[in-house]
Amino acid sequence: MASLIPRPWLLSQEEQNPAIATGRTLRWGVVSTGNIARSVTADLALLEDAELYAVSSRTQAAADAFAEGHGFAVAYGDDDGVFGYQRLFADPAVDIVYVATPHGQHYEIARAALEAGKPVLVEKALTINAREAEELVRLAEAKGLFLMEAMWSRFLPSIQRAFEIAASGELGTVHWISADLGFPCPPNPEARIWARRDGGGALLDLTVYPLLWPLGILGFPDAVDARGTLTEQGVDAQNVLSLGYSGGAMASLTSSLLAHGPRSATVAGDQGVLQTFGSVNNPKELHVRTGWDQERVETFDTVGTGYTYELREVTRCVQQGLTESPTMPWRQSVDVMRLFDGVRAQLGVTYPNDER
Repeated sequence: MASLIPRPWLLSQEEQNPAIATGRTLRWGVVSTGNIARSVTADLALLEDAELYAVSSRTQAAADAFAEGHGFAVAYGDDDGVFGYQRLFADPAVDIVYVATPHGQHYEIARAALEAGKPVLVEKALTINAREAEELVRLAEAKGLFLMEAMWSRFLPSIQRAFEIAASGELGTVHWISADLGFPCPPNPEARIWARRDGGGALLDLTVYPLLWPLGILGFPDAVDARGTLTEQGVDAQNVLSLGYSGGAMASLTSSLLAHGPRSATVAGDQGVLQTFGSVNNPKELHVRTGWDQERVETFDTVGTGYTYELREVTRCVQQGLTESPTMPWRQSVDVMRLFDGVRAQLGVTYPNDER
């Protein structure tokens, strides 16, 4: 199956540079002041046509501190029974919203943003389950508003190039793919990454990255077999997914919050092999070998941390009046959530949102 991701060579050199403005300046509102919000905001500041305008948090003090530290003009905290993000959405100066809260809050907050008429970028995973994802898509479509899942790795030059190589035929027919992401995370049932109420566990936080490789090269699988280790709270501490395709290709994906892994990806074809080392979600090198020949290494630099590429895509889409990204369309996000629903059913993982 062809790659799900449009080829970067279809873009001009100017469009590939995320630091170059592509249209009118957008005033951004950021919901949450956590670690991912800080990282993405730092890259957002690099875009010429992005203005750090408003931020919201549960407390006014946290919102004020974040605004001062990152150069936002306005800060909104909860006040008189009104959530800070609701106050932010009511601000007519906000052009677009980035939702950086834990997974369990994505649906509620993104829905509120769309209801308020704001285009939305939602941190991955888009929602907790496919039902929530489908509801957000229907709402965005009805409102004629932009909506995208913040799967930043999908837009990186290195990963785009890896998919280009696989699609070019240089590796021949791809027969198997393996990818992993793992690191030991101190057990704490109250921490976002472990908390059941927040959609914690390895699946929604980590597996999106290894999964990107087979989806981008082979497409969605015909069969998925899942195994995992669950915590006492009922979230997956690690998982292994085996993907099967009707043409015989296979993929093996490992995600773990218990152990360090090589964080690598391997794409194996009957004519050659491509490998990454050290970062499956933001590789700086691609190692390519055809047959038994000596390998070549392609190296990549990124603008900022790497979030700039997805932020450029979102900005360009909103500037052009698009409601979804051609690189990260709604259907793919919904289908990924549907795949994860099936995986969770096999693992025995449920979340409070599933009961809504």
